[in-house]
Amino acid sequence: MSIVWVRVLLITTEYFLIKVMGKMTDLSLIRNFAIVAHIDHGKSTIADRMIEFCGGLQQREMTEQVLDSMDIERERGITIKAQTVRLNYKANDGKTYQLNMIDTPGHVDFTYEVSRSLASCEGTILVVDATQGVEAQTLANVYLALDSDHEIITALNKIDLPSADVARVKQQIEDVIGLDTTDAVEVSGKTGAGIPALLEQVVEKLPAPSGDINAPTKALLIDSWYDSYLGVIILVRVKDGVLRKKQNIRMMSSGLDYTIDRIGIFTPKMTDTEQLSAGEVGFITASIKSVEDCQIGDTITDNKNPCDTALAGFKPSISVVFCSIFPVDSSQYNALKDALAKLKLNDASINYQPENSQALGLGFRCGFLGLLHMEIIQERIGREFDLDIITTAPSVAYNIYLSNGTEMVLHNPADMPDPSTIKSIEEPMVRATIMVPDEYLGSILKLCTERRGEQEDLTYVGNRAMVVYKIPLSEIVFDFYDRLKSISSGYASFNYELIGYAPADLVKVQILINEEPVDALAFLCNRGEAEARGRQICERLKDLIPRHLFKIPLQAAIGGRIVARETISPMRKDVTAKCYGGDVTRKRKLLDNQKKGKQRMRQFGKVEVPQSAFIEALRIGDK
Repeated sequence: MSIVWVRVLLITTEYFLIKVMGKMTDLSLIRNFAIVAHIDHGKSTIADRMIEFCGGLQQREMTEQVLDSMDIERERGITIKAQTVRLNYKANDGKTYQLNMIDTPGHVDFTYEVSRSLASCEGTILVVDATQGVEAQTLANVYLALDSDHEIITALNKIDLPSADVARVKQQIEDVIGLDTTDAVEVSGKTGAGIPALLEQVVEKLPAPSGDINAPTKALLIDSWYDSYLGVIILVRVKDGVLRKKQNIRMMSSGLDYTIDRIGIFTPKMTDTEQLSAGEVGFITASIKSVEDCQIGDTITDNKNPCDTALAGFKPSISVVFCSIFPVDSSQYNALKDALAKLKLNDASINYQPENSQALGLGFRCGFLGLLHMEIIQERIGREFDLDIITTAPSVAYNIYLSNGTEMVLHNPADMPDPSTIKSIEEPMVRATIMVPDEYLGSILKLCTERRGEQEDLTYVGNRAMVVYKIPLSEIVFDFYDRLKSISSGYASFNYELIGYAPADLVKVQILINEEPVDALAFLCNRGEAEARGRQICERLKDLIPRHLFKIPLQAAIGGRIVARETISPMRKDVTAKCYGGDVTRKRKLLDNQKKGKQRMRQFGKVEVPQSAFIEALRIGDK
């Protein structure tokens, strides 16, 4: 008998045993879906009620935001990492279905996390707050789901609140998004009302996954994170074939092979199983120690019987905000490097590379998806790895074309070449979508115009306006979202997408403290706003930097020209307190000695700049 026939016989026998033993779930009884919504519309609360209804956890084990595993998620009330859970639901037709649910983030900074989650399932539950209606991120997420060819179920949440207006929100969904709301489910994540009806729609409307148990193993690496005891834990979606314990697997991007030590599912607790078959979602561990060996979107296959082609994977994330991170203690450089490597494993959207600063020493230039993403990573470095760090002001990437014909991408304003060698500069542009009630529209339009925005569209849906602007990314990086929420009393919602680069007239503004340039505070801005921005920053630094025993000049310079100056007055010790009488020359002598000492201190003294100054000094507009 040939080797080929032996292999076919073994596969057929294995398939039969699996079916007889009941270890493989019928594909028609599996539903893989994600929950998407605007931030604070109640995705995680609805996920909690689904877990509770399906008996995923005991009542004593239930907590709020049960799928949000990080302390920072619970404290802020937001979802940062998409989390997966398997539920067993007995439907009205008498069959028990396997529901693989993914709870996704809602903030615009974590859109990449949402897109990866949608690529690993077949259906989507769109949650809309019945009190607030369609928001900007609602639109963005539903378009992502439509791009993935998902079947979409609409759920109107918070119907138990007195301010809920279901009819208005349904009409808004049909007018703005174009989805039919005839079968929209009315639910309450707080009370659990409507959850059974929502689960029935998941079973009836969402398609079952496709896959072939007989085909060679092909699994998608959805996510991975580092565990101190287990090493790298990999979240997988099996497309074809089977993954089981002791199986020798291969990462198709790197060609490295490993043996599976542990395999299981999240219920939401980690629960071991014997195998994962086509259509199922679960986790594996394989004693992987190196964080570089796991690439998000990679294809996992059997090492002895590999599949022919790899899965499409995910589009790479695009960093839009950059900042430098330095350890306070230079001896912790390697610890910071390891921390960033482990965070990179957990969050594929972080990019970093080594950097050397004259003022701050060795560190890393990091790229993030947005300001909130940057803030979360900085906090995680301090919490999870116990490192004290210094971060510079955030910036964006510019395309610079030099006179000699070369092109460079500038991430750090301190590295800007001599202006005489620059032919032109391009800055990144975004298309911003803002949804706001009518009464705040005038203030929103004024804000966008101040930030060099160009209006592209303005439409009305009921008493809400949807305005689309083309704005430079550098103008929204610092505090655009805060100002937007402030002037709209919190009612405006905001979403943006990169649309390319456009020519700009930019100059580098250098901040000098005690006549020494501080590269961490250097920034690029429009030439017409440079002097006003420099003056504003000097005024803010005067309040942010504590007084020293010597006078501190603060200056803003464009090239060799000083455009703004402020002076921090010194603290004064009363050196004449001990003089109770006598000639005035005694006091004059003491004061002259103090003056000479302050001059020496100014020459050799070091100015301590608090960490908060780096971000607060560069905020645009009102304090």
